[in-house]
Amino acid sequence: MRRARGMKLAALAIAGSLALAACASDEPEAGGGGGSSASGDLQIGLAYDTGGRGDRSFNDSAYAGASAAAEALDGEVEEFSPNDDGSDRAEGLAQLAEAGYNPVIAVGFNYDEVIADVAADYPDTTFAQVDGSVTLFDGSSKGENVTGLLFAEEQGSFLAGVAAATKSETGNIGFVGGVQSPLIEKFEAGYVAGAQAVNPDITVQVQYISPAGDFSGFSDPARGKIVAQGMYQAGADIVFHAAGGSGQGVFEAAAEAGARAIGVDSDQYETVGDPALQAVIMTSMLKRVDNAVEDFITSYSDGTVEGGTDIVNDLSTEGVGLSYSGGFIDDIESTVDDYTQQIVDGQITVPTTPAN
Repeated sequence: MRRARGMKLAALAIAGSLALAACASDEPEAGGGGGSSASGDLQIGLAYDTGGRGDRSFNDSAYAGASAAAEALDGEVEEFSPNDDGSDRAEGLAQLAEAGYNPVIAVGFNYDEVIADVAADYPDTTFAQVDGSVTLFDGSSKGENVTGLLFAEEQGSFLAGVAAATKSETGNIGFVGGVQSPLIEKFEAGYVAGAQAVNPDITVQVQYISPAGDFSGFSDPARGKIVAQGMYQAGADIVFHAAGGSGQGVFEAAAEAGARAIGVDSDQYETVGDPALQAVIMTSMLKRVDNAVEDFITSYSDGTVEGGTDIVNDLSTEGVGLSYSGGFIDDIESTVDDYTQQIVDGQITVPTTPAN
């Protein structure tokens, strides 16, 4: 159910308590830390998903795209991180719009229930939502001033499954999901399908860190490590995570087990910041949130944004794919390329929901 109108007053009332910080880095990075404010006319609002900036994954990728656009266009980025239970997401979006930031970008499907109301309250503000379609579950639109930035996660994850099955020496691999949800199940479905395309008899262990509705699974490395340890102990030699900040724990478990792991969203070989963990990251399933956010902001600046539509980033647009950092999968590049082309040509249709 949508919230009642009156977001503007609510936003002003809590202005002093929101964690907003103006950041436009001279050298945009996906890591933590602040930057110097820019003085240009472009004022970008960026509202993070659970965990905020510093996850070395999903949120950091969005920041990298926003800060790159700000640097190129002489703009400024204002950041908002929701509280632990996410109850202030609507107020955060409204505060950004009320303060004059435009466009405002919401990162993650968790903004589904609030962005439509905020967009209606601020019809002169252009909004975008990463991982959120402009169409709500009841078929209604979030508004003509909202653009959905979507990804074919199942396609990139299929390639991750191909890589895992091709490189596995035990015929046993794993998948760790942060929170059981339709979005993360797309990663699972693609990964399992890709692995089975290479080896129909492969064992794929699947476990989620937290159940549907409990988003702590995206920001709990300790629990991520425990889940991954169980998979390695049960015979897996490669584990793919789609768990945000919890993926750090998966990498730690891989290092202790002398096994391999697959990162997600960003090229985590480059972002993990620890040589011992870098050594176990075989590849990462790239979800180019950075490119999607930067392209959207550039289109806004050019005046070419078409509101009320979804932009889908898939293998054909290089919106998803695999990283080759570290050289661990260089020897199977032709195999990955072959499956990529089959998907792009429509010879393979990758499932978006798990088989069981």
